[in-house]
Amino acid sequence: MDDPIELEIFKHLFASVAEEMGSRLQRSAYSANIKERRDFSCAVFNATGELIAQAAHIPVHLGAMPLSVQACLKAMTLEKGDIAIVNDPYHGGTHLPDITLISPIYGHQQLFGFVANRAHHADVGGMSPGSMPLSQELYQEGVIIPPLKLMSGGVLNEAVLTLLLANVRTPLERRGDLHAQMAANRIGIERVHAFVARYGWKTVEAKMKALLAYSEQMTRRLIQDLPDGTYHFSDVLDDDGIDLDPITLAVTVTIQDDEVMVDFGGTSPQCRGSLNAVSAIALSAVAYVFRCLLGLDIPGNSGCLFPIRLVTPEGTVVNAKHPAAIAGGNVETAQRLVDVLLGALSQACPDRVPAASQGTMNNLAIGGWDVSRQMLFAYYETIGGGMGASHGSHGASAIHSHMTNTQNTPVEALEYVYPVRVHQHAVRQGSGGAGQYRGGDGIIRELEFLQNMMVTILSDRRTHAPYGMAGGEAGQKGVNVLCRDGNETVLPGKVNFEAKAGYRLRIETPGGGGYGKRFVYEGVE
Repeated sequence: MDDPIELEIFKHLFASVAEEMGSRLQRSAYSANIKERRDFSCAVFNATGELIAQAAHIPVHLGAMPLSVQACLKAMTLEKGDIAIVNDPYHGGTHLPDITLISPIYGHQQLFGFVANRAHHADVGGMSPGSMPLSQELYQEGVIIPPLKLMSGGVLNEAVLTLLLANVRTPLERRGDLHAQMAANRIGIERVHAFVARYGWKTVEAKMKALLAYSEQMTRRLIQDLPDGTYHFSDVLDDDGIDLDPITLAVTVTIQDDEVMVDFGGTSPQCRGSLNAVSAIALSAVAYVFRCLLGLDIPGNSGCLFPIRLVTPEGTVVNAKHPAAIAGGNVETAQRLVDVLLGALSQACPDRVPAASQGTMNNLAIGGWDVSRQMLFAYYETIGGGMGASHGSHGASAIHSHMTNTQNTPVEALEYVYPVRVHQHAVRQGSGGAGQYRGGDGIIRELEFLQNMMVTILSDRRTHAPYGMAGGEAGQKGVNVLCRDGNETVLPGKVNFEAKAGYRLRIETPGGGGYGKRFVYEGVE
């Protein structure tokens, strides 16, 4: 029996490595997307590629990252001083802007494990600036990086880096962000070496196994506390940006004793647009949801998934076949998979599950030629919205929810670096769903373009509103509005266009669903 105090100490030791990696990455990065929005994740793995510890970063990154590590282990042998690089969604990635760097940890010629980080790069090439296009195949979305060695024996592979930078719009920024990722892995290796030297490798290895076993045990206990049964739920994405038909996301959760099967059968076939997801993204959503039900004190590692069987039918939106477009699946489909899973689990534990949150990341990518700086630029951001209300609590307003855990880019930083002016960044009052507990309100973000540039929006919940729970009302749908020459035009949820200098774009994000019926007494709520 492991000493619970020692186990708690090692849980925090491993997590502190990932947290310090994140701090170094943020401080060293060039792009606003990484240093301001913190769109990155860091983690520690054992020698077989199982997740041991993570920082409190991006759920959609962390759930899928073990598959990237394992894909690299299949493709190559990582020696001391090597760094693997990968972004291919069909090799454990999520979408092309998310570039993952993996470094082995060696001591006394023995492989201890790995550290890895995944960061969203503001541009990796492709058909539109920001690399979040209205694409119809993976090749249109940017440079595809299969598992490769970016560094061998401590020597940077300049050929790989040169090829990569030749395919992006902002090579200096990409180079800086990649070096920041390498620096993050270096500090992770140093920190693991430090406590291996203190406690010994056998003890550290034993605690890795113990933490996995503990998380598995606690997950099984959670599942066992839920009533056995089969629970089904479905929802729809508005469209894929190419065809206007809604896309069904369906799940059946079967709970039996201390195990659960999550089956996405009934989900729509893969679509022509970029809302397709690979199975790694579906796995991330499942890991996140069950991790939320477990509570914050349980180590977030691969052990949480041991009692869960995942079924993602091939050729569907949740397990698309190569070379289906993927860019939006990582952000939009992943976000909505969480609401679908929570909808199913609300039938098993209604007091522990909230109403639907905004259900979209409101992706905005801009780019073009900066006349004043005489250089190309590309910028990407997601915009928060309302959280769903829950039993006993109103939903949080104007916040990133579920599969994203980023911050907003501060107005000062955005206006300093890019040719835009922020006219409004405010809470969208009253957009949360009514109920005994109100859903959180969304955000209004209005930008003026100071130069001509290309704009891409990938957003959802513009046609189908976030659902309420237990009689609560739905949150308000989002809306995208283009203001030009004094006229306003409502834009589709997914759109690409050329903006002229002086145009304004206003994005009003959805509110969260309400929880419980409103009480009305003699006409007064």
